[in-house]
Amino acid sequence: MSRPKSGAVIFARDLPKVARFYEVLLSMRLVERQPGHIVLESDDVQLVVHSMPAAARSAAGAASSSTPPARRTEVPVKLFFAVDSLAATREAAVALGGGLSPAQREWEARGFRACDGHDPEGNVVQFRESAG
Repeated sequence: MSRPKSGAVIFARDLPKVARFYEVLLSMRLVERQPGHIVLESDDVQLVVHSMPAAARSAAGAASSSTPPARRTEVPVKLFFAVDSLAATREAAVALGGGLSPAQREWEARGFRACDGHDPEGNVVQFRESAG
């Protein structure tokens, strides 16, 4: 029996916009679309983008309602994902309503090059490319 994929749940005010951001940037497949959630998968990970519960909407409102969105840095978790190219991801992220820090803010560690960015609602996410 195979194990289920590891993954994450991201809560979003604008469900379609946030799901599209991750679907395009991470070359994920749409697995399921239901009222209230969208499930995306790659060969390695599953991502569930879920409508934000009403109680959490006001707390997230300030970050996600500004343009560009303010990064929500005071959170206990930061997701990271592998990409083929940080430069291409930086360009695509902006087109999809998010962003990545400038190339000068990239760093290398343990065989990868990384850069922090944010999705369309200000959730901080890190992207990594091979350092070789």
